[in-house]
Amino acid sequence: MDNLHHEILMDIKMFEKDEYISLKEVAELLMVSTLTLRNWDKNGTLVAYRNPVNNYRVYKLSQIQNFLDEMEGSRKGKRFRLRVVSVDD
Repeated sequence: MDNLHHEILMDIKMFEKDEYISLKEVAELLMVSTLTLRNWDKNGTLVAYRNPVNNYRVYKLSQIQNFLDEMEGSRKGKRFRLRVVSVDD
């Protein structure tokens, strides 16, 4: 068995151990479009794994949870200023 076939078999075994969800499922979960996820994958915001059989983008459930935790953490440090605007009758 050559190295390429060995790597593919290792990828498949790794793929079977973790729980992965599809691009569409992640898009629905995060309430973004699949195009947004593809862009995030390209620019490194949320990098997808690739299914070793068909090369489709997939995501680990733990990866999505970490992404959501990071997003929540980044919001905690921000303070929002409210501006009251009075309207004269």
